[in-house]
Amino acid sequence: MATEVKVPALGESITEGTLAQWLKKPGEAVAADEPIATLETDKVSVDVPSPSAGVLAETLVNEGDTVAVGATIARIDENATASAPAPAAAPAAAPAAEAAAATTNPAGAGENPQLRGSEHAPEPTGNGNGDGDQITTLSPAVRRAVLEHHVDPSKIRGTGKDGRLTKDDVLAAAEAQKAGGPVHEPEARAPAQAPAPAPAAAPQPAAKAAPAGERREERVKMTRLRQTIAHRLKEAQNTAALLTTFNDVDMSAVIDARAKYKDLFEKKHGIRLGFMGFFVKAVALAAKDIPSVNASIDGDEIVYHDYLDVSVAVSAPKGLVVPVVRNADRMNFAEIEKTIADFGKRAKEGTLTVDDMTGGTFTISNGGVFGSLLSTPIINPPQSAVLGMHRIEERPVVKDGQIVAKPMMYLALSYDHRLIDGREAVTFLVRVKEAIEDPTRLLIDL
Repeated sequence: MATEVKVPALGESITEGTLAQWLKKPGEAVAADEPIATLETDKVSVDVPSPSAGVLAETLVNEGDTVAVGATIARIDENATASAPAPAAAPAAAPAAEAAAATTNPAGAGENPQLRGSEHAPEPTGNGNGDGDQITTLSPAVRRAVLEHHVDPSKIRGTGKDGRLTKDDVLAAAEAQKAGGPVHEPEARAPAQAPAPAPAAAPQPAAKAAPAGERREERVKMTRLRQTIAHRLKEAQNTAALLTTFNDVDMSAVIDARAKYKDLFEKKHGIRLGFMGFFVKAVALAAKDIPSVNASIDGDEIVYHDYLDVSVAVSAPKGLVVPVVRNADRMNFAEIEKTIADFGKRAKEGTLTVDDMTGGTFTISNGGVFGSLLSTPIINPPQSAVLGMHRIEERPVVKDGQIVAKPMMYLALSYDHRLIDGREAVTFLVRVKEAIEDPTRLLIDL
């Protein structure tokens, strides 16, 4: 009996996704509810679970294909038995050739033909044109790491399932490359007797190392998430009248408060007291005075919200995502910090859901964690404003006629000038600044 595997519901207004990766191969056993594939939507990656236990009989779509919600992508045979994996067909001379290649080329400077076809190299697919084909077999996170660190995936031994490359494999290879060592060092298997290498195993002229300074290009299809980010940000530029206003804030009071209460806070609530809680509370306080910053435009109408749902930008393997802290204006510091910490953990694990990132009336982006000094963030439609935080650094400022060093942070508020006037934007940012420099305001709602 065969059971169809269908694309699950992906969230409100999402009707299709891209099949990013098959986690199981035809003939492999699967358990009920075990993930067999990963889908990329406009917002998150979603695992497709098996509806029943059995064997993956066949897959009906390829990696990279676009599939609609409810479409059948595979079939599970509930009565079949998983087939045993076929033994690797390696020539008898391969171990000796690998050992010889590892001896003659220990630094991995040139491409090793034996390695290219070895069990450790990712299995290439595509039209056989070379390096560009192999990278298409990598998962999106691994592919991104390969491109960022400029390493050759064919020279890295995969430690994942079925020899697949993992992100950790790529990062380790990048570190070895920076240190001047080999990106991948094949294990030299010592044969029982050491025969002379077969002539057929000698490197072919086509496998010579690329000349130094050669200019190379690589084309990689954008992920669905990256395409969505690009579309939405360009849409914001095309439709909104974007403007950014800046201010700086003395972080001394917040730093002192954290230093004084962080141990008690963590002991009581089980979470560290961070900066984001202060800024979320400050935004909630300022939005009461300037409600247009928390509003949006719908056609020829302005929609005002009596609640504050803060989209907090967090880093994920495939890019920045913005899960929503709902009713942030009604939360205390502990609830805000716990919610944001949970989002950060789930973003790294890739377990955020579409519902986690749906909605939001205002965005806070903290580029300071990456070292940003100043930026002009872009609003997230249909929102009308975004607050950009930046790194804290000691700068000379004048206090009471004296030049003193203070831990300062630049703040940036980008806003839609169609809805928010300059006076309102500046006033809002000043309210945030006042609340951060005097956190007592957050307690007495002033």
